[in-house]
Amino acid sequence: MSYLEAVILGIVQGVFMFVPVSSTAHLVLTQHLMIRAGSDLPAPESAEMILFDLVVHVGTLVSIAIIFRNSLSALTRASATEAMAMARRAPGGRPFLWLMLMGVITVGVTGVLGLALRRYFETVFAAPQVIAITLSITAVLLFVTDRLGRRPLGVKDIGPRIAIVIGLAQVLALIPGISRSGMTIIAGLFAGLKRRWAAEYSFLVAIPTILAASLVQGRDVLMGDGLGGVGLGPLLVGFVVAAAVGTLALKLVLVLLFRAQLKVFSVYLLLLAGGVAFGFLDDIMYGAHP
Repeated sequence: MSYLEAVILGIVQGVFMFVPVSSTAHLVLTQHLMIRAGSDLPAPESAEMILFDLVVHVGTLVSIAIIFRNSLSALTRASATEAMAMARRAPGGRPFLWLMLMGVITVGVTGVLGLALRRYFETVFAAPQVIAITLSITAVLLFVTDRLGRRPLGVKDIGPRIAIVIGLAQVLALIPGISRSGMTIIAGLFAGLKRRWAAEYSFLVAIPTILAASLVQGRDVLMGDGLGGVGLGPLLVGFVVAAAVGTLALKLVLVLLFRAQLKVFSVYLLLLAGGVAFGFLDDIMYGAHP
């Protein structure tokens, strides 16, 4: 992998990580187009390329830390205070520790089922036509979500039921074409969460989820053939570029989410799915075939 290719893929990840159109699908499609254009990138379904995808996902976690720094700082301080109060057996509720426990449940559901199903999901990396179907599913769900009325539940109402539902949504988002941010926000909204808290909870649980997935994939790569055609330098470049671009993209998606304008992305996804399904992307790359 060249540094230019790492920059391009880092930009793709940064732009599409938080926009609910599946950054993984865009990474995979971009990699397929690069390979067809003559790049010697490893296959998108190879262990080292999946690790690269995860590393640039980790890069965009920096974006979450920047945009949600106040929420993260407040959650950390409040949880520490509640933990000390619990140690002293002081009376009172523990809402922040409860929220963290719900996050553990969400990530646990994703981890257990994700590990069991990951080999099946990884086959989609090699099948752009299947990605057309998953993109269409995301598009329909985004359109339906914008038509939902006001949601009644706040962050204090997040319980095991909502935590499990969002964990299951993250499992589905392991499939390229199913947006993780989109699917978890959609699941939260259908479960009754207000738009703000559906978004914040979605992005907060992304941090341990993506870090854990990266560690698992990194272990597999190190125990296998190593980084191969990727290289440490391009990994770092992709990480930095994804972090910078992702910060701007996250600001945009929060504005559109709060205004119930996610349906604009559903139109884009349907057009992209059609381009993939009918081979229009091949025409763009090579020109129309006779």
